Amino acid sequence: MALLSTTIEERIATITINHPPANALSSLVLKELSGVLDGLETNEEVRVIVLKGEGRFFSAGADIKEFTTVSNGEEFSKLSTYGQDLFERMENFTKPIIASVHGAALGGGLELAMGCHFRIVSETAKLGLPELQLGLIPGFAGTARLPKFIGVSKAAEMLWTSDPISGKEAVQFGLANHAFPEESLVEETYKIAKKIAAKSPISIAATIELLNIAKTKQYHAGVAREAELFGQVFTSEDGQEGIQAFIEKRQPQFKGK
Repeated sequence: MALLSTTIEERIATITINHPPANALSSLVLKELSGVLDGLETNEEVRVIVLKGEGRFFSAGADIKEFTTVSNGEEFSKLSTYGQDLFERMENFTKPIIASVHGAALGGGLELAMGCHFRIVSETAKLGLPELQLGLIPGFAGTARLPKFIGVSKAAEMLWTSDPISGKEAVQFGLANHAFPEESLVEETYKIAKKIAAKSPISIAATIELLNIAKTKQYHAGVAREAELFGQVFTSEDGQEGIQAFIEKRQPQFKGK
């Protein structure tokens, strides 16, 4: 069964994540997304892509249960690098990718949304990076992108408290472009997508390239270091305790080891 569905209408491709109950970003979802992007990249009928989730959430995070199948930190770092490379590809994709976020975009789900060119959210959506609650850290470039959008101090607060922000707050802080009532989110997203689809795809692709020039070597070095530390933290006693506590639905007992 496919974890993503794709439709094309009026030059807009819609990718829908359908991985119930929480649209968790398992490695299979990421690989399937990569394959979908391969097809859309060369499809001249498509000028804009909308990414959204089916059901209650956009994506409530990574597949934590899948983490229990990872045997070592190096393998965990490779998983991190794969997601980082995919989201970097999205940010440099020659066709605009808009995240339409309802319900929740947490952890890897928010990192996926941040990999899109911009985000349109429901007013009541919850956006956050709660990985530290599990004794882990973000692994899909969340530590690099979040401060770029909302500043270092607010990013630090979100990371260290694990508290999410609402869709309205996301617009206020610069993480999202617009917030709408959930019942009109999809309609409003497509209004914006249609305006973009009417533009020359050549000029759009050129501006995407130019907007990404601002990324520095330091940014890419930070992303690489995130993947390395992602694996190290995973193999720590606290990292393993956090994952086990999540599986057992209890509060973790961190010992700083």
